[in-house]
Amino acid sequence: MKYNPLGQTGLLVSELCLGTMTFGGSDGIWGQIGSLQQQQADELLRVALDAGINFIDTANVYAAGHSEEITGQALRNLGVARDDVVIATKVLGPMGSGPNARGASRAHILAQARASLKRLQIEHIDLYQIHGFDPLTPIEETMEALDILVRSGDVRYIGVSNWAAWHIAKALGISERKNLAPIRSLQAYYTIAGRDIEREIVPLLTSEQVGLMVWSPLAGGLLSGKYNRDGASSSGDGRRARFDFPPVNRDRAFDVIDAMRPIATVHGCSVAQIALAWLLHQKVVTSVIAGAKRTEQLQDNIASVGIVLSADELSRLDAVSVLPAEYPGWMIDRQSAYRAGAVAGAPSQNS
Repeated sequence: MKYNPLGQTGLLVSELCLGTMTFGGSDGIWGQIGSLQQQQADELLRVALDAGINFIDTANVYAAGHSEEITGQALRNLGVARDDVVIATKVLGPMGSGPNARGASRAHILAQARASLKRLQIEHIDLYQIHGFDPLTPIEETMEALDILVRSGDVRYIGVSNWAAWHIAKALGISERKNLAPIRSLQAYYTIAGRDIEREIVPLLTSEQVGLMVWSPLAGGLLSGKYNRDGASSSGDGRRARFDFPPVNRDRAFDVIDAMRPIATVHGCSVAQIALAWLLHQKVVTSVIAGAKRTEQLQDNIASVGIVLSADELSRLDAVSVLPAEYPGWMIDRQSAYRAGAVAGAPSQNS
């Protein structure tokens, strides 16, 4: 297991992160995603820790807080030292029936941070993330609230999830201008079959040294290799059959799967492992969130860290999954090419 800095920080996190969205669900959407209870969660966490995973991601909205409760209790049940794990959670979604029991306002952020600390049975949150963009709350208010938590010691670092590039850029500018704690990570959807973030978000993250946590790296199970082009699962089940999310261009996805199958055969591994390995080969990726319902699933995901894809294999996968050119990207590439070439080919001043 490799460990990477979380953005522009000295905090090291494992290249795989244990996702806990499958913990505690009962009715509704969370029951469809997963309903693991305490004993099962304890076992998944044990497997993750034994493999060297030190990064755990949850959210207050998962199973209405029950996921955080199970996660915190699992850490206690296994006797995990607090400093041995990096705990991330999130805030935004509805946690009550009132109009203010949601969003990224100062009131909701501060109240939910306290609630998450209690549910997780910890004294500080390592990474506190805004779970999505709140169009009603000024970004300045959100950043000021997060800064309060950092200065109080309740939170060590802050991040966001599912924000556009301009949201992040604006927040970074506000933080620098007002001397507030800056965004250190983005949690975003990214797969070999869904490379949309490469247009605007990846260049921003690279430029500003913001870390990237990847959610749904197998596109909701679609890249597991067990689905056919008609959408049927070879095993007759799977999350996609009950919860068809996130949206995926299926023609593109199955072209990618067809390209991954022979590579998986060469490496003696699963298609899912190749999809994860591709992500782990992307320089912008800090950590890939791996969620599971069974220990065998988690162990299969963990094995992906040992797969080294050759330059030829990466080239083939890139060719089949590359994004169609869009404006202004193709114009920027065209107009900047001669400048980049001039730098690369310019003679030394000493020559």
